[in-house]
Amino acid sequence: MYRRYKVTGMILSAVLASMVGMNVNAAQLGESFSEGIAANFDQATNTEEETKAAAEVVWTGTPLEGYTNIGIAKVEDSLNIRSEAGTESKLVGKLRKDSACEILETDGEWAHILSGEVEGYVKTEFLYTGEEAIDMAFQLGEPIAKVNTDALYVRMEPSTEADFWTMVPNGEELTVIEEQGEWVKVDIDGEEGYVAAEFVDVTSELKTALTITEALYGEGVTDVRIAICEFAKQYVGNRYVWGGTSLTKGADCSGFVLAVYKNFGISLPHSSRAQANCGTKINVSDVKPGDLIFYGNGRSINHVAMYIGNGRVVHASNSRTGIITSNAYYRTPVSAARIIND
Repeated sequence: MYRRYKVTGMILSAVLASMVGMNVNAAQLGESFSEGIAANFDQATNTEEETKAAAEVVWTGTPLEGYTNIGIAKVEDSLNIRSEAGTESKLVGKLRKDSACEILETDGEWAHILSGEVEGYVKTEFLYTGEEAIDMAFQLGEPIAKVNTDALYVRMEPSTEADFWTMVPNGEELTVIEEQGEWVKVDIDGEEGYVAAEFVDVTSELKTALTITEALYGEGVTDVRIAICEFAKQYVGNRYVWGGTSLTKGADCSGFVLAVYKNFGISLPHSSRAQANCGTKINVSDVKPGDLIFYGNGRSINHVAMYIGNGRVVHASNSRTGIITSNAYYRTPVSAARIIND
């Protein structure tokens, strides 16, 4: 899994010294860890110097890349991130269970953190820190394939002759199932697909905080559309459960949409394909907040999301990410439907 490493300003013994008391070792990291070291061979003569050298490691390709003082959320569901160090301050994000953050500073019972695009404050009692957090990071890191070309086909088989499920844009991150030489097997909203290894960068990453911001709505958007979108967004961060229809205990893509609309007195079937035939079919370019966008696997519709304005959708993606918001074109849309007749 950990294939790309650049460890600078230190020697291997310093790395291992920094791992004393943890379950992480060089064998776990793989051969590339040892082979990829670009060492500064100024000899460390004591433990203090080794510890200082270890702090200068650049853990390229590992879950620790980008972190100097990592914290891991110690909660069963999600941890509220506040704008200020107080429970009455504005909620700016959610740090999901086992998600990571950079601890910028601590002051008493509050920690000032940065996670993904969210900066704010959380209770320190709900964070794993120090060696415990580092140890957990290597256990929790998940392989991600980040697209490094303008548009990339996700194919049904590992061959350029195979049909494709969809296309994904530059910068999109896909969950890696398995690396297979010239091809990488990925998860695309619960479906298995293949992408050419040369067009993705595979690293091991940790989950980070989810941003909670108000969607930007265009003119003419009715109150009921705004209400539906705001209602749907409050469940961002909750679990994905295949076949589920619970906004709190877990839902799949169509179950999530079904549950949101049910709250507003609208009944929908529990199937993305069936939902695509509900309401009025519209062009994807004409969607308004509250409309549904459907995605396919090359043969049929297999995923649904709700448009929330500002070029984004909210959806129950997969078991790794849960309910999230994404760019509406994070994969190629197949069709759209208008359920609200206003």
